[in-house]
Amino acid sequence: MIISSIPSFAQDCQPAYVLNPVTVNNKIEWNKFPEFSLPFKIIYNGPRFGDTESVPLKHGFSHLALFTGNEGNTLPAKNRAMLWNSVATIGENQPWGMDALRSPWENDTTTYRKLWDQYLSNMANTFNDSYGSGVPKADIICMDVERMLTEDRDILKLKTNTAIPAQYRSLSDAEFLATYKRDIRWWYTEAVNHLKGKGLDASTLISSYSDVPVRSTWLNIESNSWQDWTTNLARTHYLMQDNSGKLGGNFYGAINSLTPSPYYYYGYESPIGKDYLTYLLFQIEANRAWSDKPIIPFVWMRIHDSFDPTVPMITAFQAQATAIFPFFSGANGLWLWENNFYETGRQENYSTYENFIYGLYRLSEFKDMFEGNHELVIPTSARDLMTSKKPVWRGVVKDGHILIAAQNPYAADNTETSITLSYQKWVKTIKLKGKDVFLCKFDLSKDNSSTEPTVIEAFLYPNPLVGESQVRLTGINGVTNVAFSLINIQGTVMYEKNLQAQVGESDQPVTLPSLAAGLYVARFKSANKTITQKIVITK
Repeated sequence: MIISSIPSFAQDCQPAYVLNPVTVNNKIEWNKFPEFSLPFKIIYNGPRFGDTESVPLKHGFSHLALFTGNEGNTLPAKNRAMLWNSVATIGENQPWGMDALRSPWENDTTTYRKLWDQYLSNMANTFNDSYGSGVPKADIICMDVERMLTEDRDILKLKTNTAIPAQYRSLSDAEFLATYKRDIRWWYTEAVNHLKGKGLDASTLISSYSDVPVRSTWLNIESNSWQDWTTNLARTHYLMQDNSGKLGGNFYGAINSLTPSPYYYYGYESPIGKDYLTYLLFQIEANRAWSDKPIIPFVWMRIHDSFDPTVPMITAFQAQATAIFPFFSGANGLWLWENNFYETGRQENYSTYENFIYGLYRLSEFKDMFEGNHELVIPTSARDLMTSKKPVWRGVVKDGHILIAAQNPYAADNTETSITLSYQKWVKTIKLKGKDVFLCKFDLSKDNSSTEPTVIEAFLYPNPLVGESQVRLTGINGVTNVAFSLINIQGTVMYEKNLQAQVGESDQPVTLPSLAAGLYVARFKSANKTITQKIVITK
């Protein structure tokens, strides 16, 4: 896709530079972009294609994780990010590293520490200022461990495996689970402590790939309400808990940043794939609700399958959205990762990468909005947007202005979608074209199109309906009455209730009668607006 123009919705919307994506294979045309920077930790771990001049650092990226040329001499430690690979699997035939076992017992601790020392020394020797020291100098180090069993059912299967020592297999199920989780946490923590014990600079950010409080799959996000995801300790992963099941513990305390992994598992053409943006933002928003540690998600420009060299790139609009939206949900950076497919001689067009860079560039034109004191505006959680299939919009407020990022991931090409933005008493209706990413700054003292109390968003969830139901209302400018009706496909009103929309977002429970399975319409009617929603009831 060639972006030839960006619609001008208001002052400050038109980018100063317009992208014409690369047309030849195996090339990223860095130097056609203006030089720019952002106030985030954005790590380039992608192909260099002959670059030896650290050019990504001139175009939005703050760190490199793949090094070329003379960077061992020239690249400052503040611009280095490193992946500590094979933390568990480095020990040959060790139970922890075996994919079929992933056991914390009967491992040779001395062997692991020796092999860790060798690996860390190799990392240190990449750069002159840490050569021979045994400890790498870098601003960010992320461990890649990925050797623990996640689900209780899988952990309990180990009780039948004779490779597990008898004293553990004889435990009760509850004791076995608690002991496994405790001892796996010990191994993860031991790796971090070993790194720190070698004299690592105290300012270095340490994380563990995908090991975060909320580790969700694409398919289970809608299984629990947003409130449940953000308040129920059972939704947090045991690696991030202490021995009593509360958030914390040795491993959580040992790391000082979080690196969730929201790679896109489904292509956009899949119905599930259209939830890519809400999936990405959920990973950030859910973990931000549990932790104040910096969040730097891993992102990938491909549909996920790390070991398949034929996996395609994501679309141009997905790449731009991936570069822009995370910071509106509270991310502190991004880690752009790539497998080394490009080293096999495979011929590919890398315009997707250029669209990601272009997304960073567009964001950089408003970077002052993210510097100093600012407020994030998240009108509806990503989890609930995944359910409602509504357009996604987020805002950043600073110094009397609001920066808006918006996209309708569910839109057909070239169709227009009207959405109403609101913050306190400010209201603005904008039009989104297709799946283009809207990015624009507004003066909060202007464009106030309404002062009447109004409901701007309303929907019933979960959808499909199973069990208890709730209505979410988003109002502005005061309290407004909303008549809620559930209507069957014959037009018969099956349920009615009067509700009130307050300023902001509110959830209100509704107790529906027993209804036949099928398609219904939820209608929300106020004095100046009617909103409808298709609802499926299952049995």
